[in-house]
Amino acid sequence: MTESPVDRLPSPKERRRARESGALTQTQDAHALTPAQAFDALYAFCAPALVRQTYLLTGRRELAREAVERAFQLAWQRWPEVARDRDPAGWVRSLAYECALSPWHRFRPRHRSPEPPPADPDDRALLHALLELPPSYRRTLVLYDGVGLDLPETAAETEASTPAAAMRLTHARAAVAALVPEVADPAALHRRLAELAATEHLRAAKPPTVRTCGERRSAFWTRAAIAFTVTIVGATTLTLRTAPTHYVPPIAPAQAVQGVPPPPALGPLSQDDLTLRTKLHRATANGPERIAPTAR
Repeated sequence: MTESPVDRLPSPKERRRARESGALTQTQDAHALTPAQAFDALYAFCAPALVRQTYLLTGRRELAREAVERAFQLAWQRWPEVARDRDPAGWVRSLAYECALSPWHRFRPRHRSPEPPPADPDDRALLHALLELPPSYRRTLVLYDGVGLDLPETAAETEASTPAAAMRLTHARAAVAALVPEVADPAALHRRLAELAATEHLRAAKPPTVRTCGERRSAFWTRAAIAFTVTIVGATTLTLRTAPTHYVPPIAPAQAVQGVPPPPALGPLSQDDLTLRTKLHRATANGPERIAPTAR
């Protein structure tokens, strides 16, 4: 198989050289292109290779296309920010990798069943070796040996220190070489990654489709946020109108009292009761004896 273009986005060094030589005139074209035209140019330049790179990260064709389209949709929503970025391609690539490697995809029914592997046995072995790596190691390997970034740029894009990125790269290369010995040489690994990405005929959607989907998604979430805010305001207003203005303690429910003797029935007084009543009636009703009774 003849070696195709590395199926990668140009590295920052290559882009700097291209700008110096006049191959990329982004600064000059920025004033001549509308935002939609500039976005379409970036998409046409980056999307095809980025879909193939993302396939190396996930091993899933549909997920690779979806991640790249989602990254460009977000880029279109934030186009003023992306257009002023020093590396718009790197901005989109980083977001596409994050979308593709999100752990939430495992809960989606469409991504639970495996996709058909590549037809070539060597490609299957290499893809299997890549997917056996931890996501951070796999991303470092693809950026360095697939995209062609240098070590500091790889470390910056993976949000790691340069020594940590070098350690990940060394372990990733060793793990892949243990399963696929013919890619032990970095040059051979670079060539095989390009060939594996090129064998899969992955196509991204058209730029207008991506822009339209992004605008529809943005409008949907805007309307959803407005509806949610209106619901919260309405519920709060209703609560304030119907809620009591002071605290009313609840009335305890009645309970039967047990163990109290029944009241005695009315009847004639006994002789002792009559004697006591007569004595009380004749006793002094006031005076010092009432306060300090004398002992008998």
